[in-house]
Amino acid sequence: MANLTVRNLPDDVHRALRLRAAQNGRSTEAEIRVILENSVFPPERLRLGTALAQLGRGAGLTNRDVEALEALRDTKPAKPMRLA
Repeated sequence: MANLTVRNLPDDVHRALRLRAAQNGRSTEAEIRVILENSVFPPERLRLGTALAQLGRGAGLTNRDVEALEALRDTKPAKPMRLA
């Protein structure tokens, strides 16, 4: 894991971070990790799996449809290309 040093952090910001951490039952360091993670990965971000599931439900796909598609799929290994 990477380490990060923040220089010249104003005292009032540090106090606010310590207070917020205490209110959430975390160390200041853990609270800063949560703040940073939420800022770069907001909870409302689009997740691919969720988006695909919603797309499938919207199209009316069922588990039986997926099973039927998997049964049709060719599972034989591909033949390597021959370059001249």
